[in-house]
Amino acid sequence: MEPVGDVLPIAELLGERRHLLEVAHWMVGSRVVAERVADEAYRQWYGLSDHERARITAPRAWLTQVVGGICLALLALPSRRGETQGPVPRRGQRGTGLGGEFSAVLLRTSETLSPAERAAFVLDDVLGMASGAVAGIVGQSETECAEPADRARQSIRARCAQPTPPRRRDEMAHAVRHACADEDADRLASLLTPDATAFFDGGGKVRALTRPVIGSEGVARSLLTLLARHPRTTLHTHPVNGRPGLVARFDDQVAAVITLDIAGSRVLQVWVVLNPDKLRSWNRPRH
Repeated sequence: MEPVGDVLPIAELLGERRHLLEVAHWMVGSRVVAERVADEAYRQWYGLSDHERARITAPRAWLTQVVGGICLALLALPSRRGETQGPVPRRGQRGTGLGGEFSAVLLRTSETLSPAERAAFVLDDVLGMASGAVAGIVGQSETECAEPADRARQSIRARCAQPTPPRRRDEMAHAVRHACADEDADRLASLLTPDATAFFDGGGKVRALTRPVIGSEGVARSLLTLLARHPRTTLHTHPVNGRPGLVARFDDQVAAVITLDIAGSRVLQVWVVLNPDKLRSWNRPRH
């Protein structure tokens, strides 16, 4: 099965970040700083253009090299030798704060709409701004802005027009789980609307897709790639904020939370949370 873009199986996704944390921790001697170094490496990855990322044949090796460079820059700072409390230097820079950028990344995420959809929809429909003004704010052309706004409106209309009984939603969630567990792409695609859309929220802290996947076949491939069968990976149905969903675990760690938006008898949208910050509440010890 052909993978979709930057979608990685959960085992590889977690293994890659763990590897970067180990390299950084070994170099700087601090787990707290290692976390921030890994975050900065992923920030630089997403700072590349699509074309630049596509030219990198070994992303994990590239990220490891970036981590090494950041750590060397930290170790060269006169105020520390592995114990800095200041900002993590970017490539070619020292002492540049990242707090504002991290806040911006978190603010752009949405529990109900993708960032592009939310921005275009709110500015256009809610605030009634002209399409040209919306395009200037979002940083896209008018055509590019129109597509996510239209998709958001269609999604909202579909959910309102085709309410699905709770029992049917649960049945659909179980059907999706079984199709994923059986790695049956055709059956999974049949459970999705033809124009189904999947959104991946990695928070800039794991290597995940930055653009939505559109179309039942593409969404099915992306989910099956992410949830590829592995002896340490499990998948269970679980409600997410009152909506049907799936929870994927690697050993005892929640690695992905998937929410399903169902319209009528099919899944209209899929929301995949891979952001380690958002998954912390799922991984807290329960007494």
